[in-house]
Amino acid sequence: MEIPEGPWQWLYYPMTLVLVIADAPVPASPSEVLVIGGGPLLAHGELLLPLVVLTAFAGSFGGDALLFLLFRGGLNAWLNRWRWGRLVDRGVTAALQKAGESSTYAAIVAARFIPGGRTASVAAAGLAEVPLKPFLISSASGSAIWAVWMTGLGLASGLATDLPLWANVALGTLVGILVGMVLAAVIRLRRRSAALRAVPAGAAAVPAGPATVPAGPATVPAPASEPR
Repeated sequence: MEIPEGPWQWLYYPMTLVLVIADAPVPASPSEVLVIGGGPLLAHGELLLPLVVLTAFAGSFGGDALLFLLFRGGLNAWLNRWRWGRLVDRGVTAALQKAGESSTYAAIVAARFIPGGRTASVAAAGLAEVPLKPFLISSASGSAIWAVWMTGLGLASGLATDLPLWANVALGTLVGILVGMVLAAVIRLRRRSAALRAVPAGAAAVPAGPATVPAGPATVPAPASEPR
């Protein structure tokens, strides 16, 4: 396999790896833009496809594991000793409030496609003390799908158009955001539907009180007359 020449070959991989890892505790990191941007560079022969996918996967999986262990061990309280740690903790809290605190294995796989969803699902799994091995399997599955999807978006854009690099990156990012918005809307509808279905069931589970209150005696016996 011939290694392409040019500066991107040596700058892209380490920069993308670091930012994708950082995207777990800091959702504002532009990791998706970099991964999608690897597609047009691939289309122009600037990068190697296996290394782009592997870099995105390693960053996603490594960031998940780091954030999970951080919250599972209660080290989020330790973060608050530093200003940067408080910023990270606030970012995670905001993601939890926005995306919900689902710690299911399906959420660990799928929520990374929703803005802030990766942070929320991984932190929630750590707080819920989800077993490590199933978490790592779910994270690896989600990271692999995410890496292939994001790289594919950029590659398809780069191969299908003659747009400049920045325009291809913007196009791929827009498609990724739209897909994430659709997934977020579907998840919200499912949660709302589940909540509505749970209301009658919860109401039925509450034992009803007695239909009638037993009446007191019809007559009160008169006191015995006192002897004169």
